[in-house]
Amino acid sequence: MAEPARDWRPDVLGEGFESLTLPLPDDDEGPVVATLVRALPQADEPIRPARAVLYLHGWSDYFFQTGLARFWTSQGVAFYALDLRKYGRSLREHHTPGYTDDLAVYDADLDAALTVVDAEHGLPGRTLLMGHSTGGLIACLWADRNPGRVSGLVLNSPWLELQGSSIVRTVSAPAIAQLARFSPKAALPNVDPGYWSRTLQVATGGEWTYDERWRPTPSFPVRAGWLNAIVQGHAAVARGLHIDAPVLLATSARTLISARWSEDMRVADVVIDVEAVVRRAVHLGPVVTVLRVADGMHDLTLSAPAVRARFYAELDRWLAGYGWG
Repeated sequence: MAEPARDWRPDVLGEGFESLTLPLPDDDEGPVVATLVRALPQADEPIRPARAVLYLHGWSDYFFQTGLARFWTSQGVAFYALDLRKYGRSLREHHTPGYTDDLAVYDADLDAALTVVDAEHGLPGRTLLMGHSTGGLIACLWADRNPGRVSGLVLNSPWLELQGSSIVRTVSAPAIAQLARFSPKAALPNVDPGYWSRTLQVATGGEWTYDERWRPTPSFPVRAGWLNAIVQGHAAVARGLHIDAPVLLATSARTLISARWSEDMRVADVVIDVEAVVRRAVHLGPVVTVLRVADGMHDLTLSAPAVRARFYAELDRWLAGYGWG
């Protein structure tokens, strides 16, 4: 039976990108969708059948990293990115931005996206999953629940532990869980000073422009139910996952989290505690490669040109040994 026609439309990123709305079951706020973005191969780029990448963005974020897409398509790999429900292209007026109280809800988003990828590029198992920050946490938990579904997992500064240590999480978890039980959508005090955005935006010395409706400064309000879901996800990682696919865990070489701005923040991770995250590598699965990138920012693909070039070079090396199974 022929595959049904899909309504791919020109994407907000412009020429060379298309997007597809993926209907999902309604939740307590009403209709919900995810949005799949694909990069069309350029005329001079090779095409390798049955090789694809699906990218997941982080918290208070969406896909806009066109350079990342071109890294993959230049190798003949089909590139897709998923704006999860209530983020970016998938955010609707009746939604609480970014909200969920259970990270497993994103299984439906990923299943819908991978159904399209599989239909366009062949059987499952020749697809890499790539996640940034909170998207990296979601990817790890999903891969643990779905063995054999992807051939590899690439984590770009994944948020696998609270800043500080597991002690912070253990001490704070009961209070967070209690608040989440009685007031799940209560907004917590926003502690985002805007430094991560300051390192990125052209207007403040960075290289990048993006839609601030979908990536605001400060971030979307952090709500109790969502934070409880994150803490539960971190606890699951700490107990140990069993991801059967090879994993590349890449972070900056150092963290710089401070209440005061410093230009050094342009060459460090100002969002996650990279030491705590790297310690979690051995909890993910039997084959995990750790990459520490000097002068990397929280998103290694948005770091300075020489830094992201090194990240891509190391990713190439990893792909040669592990990437496609």
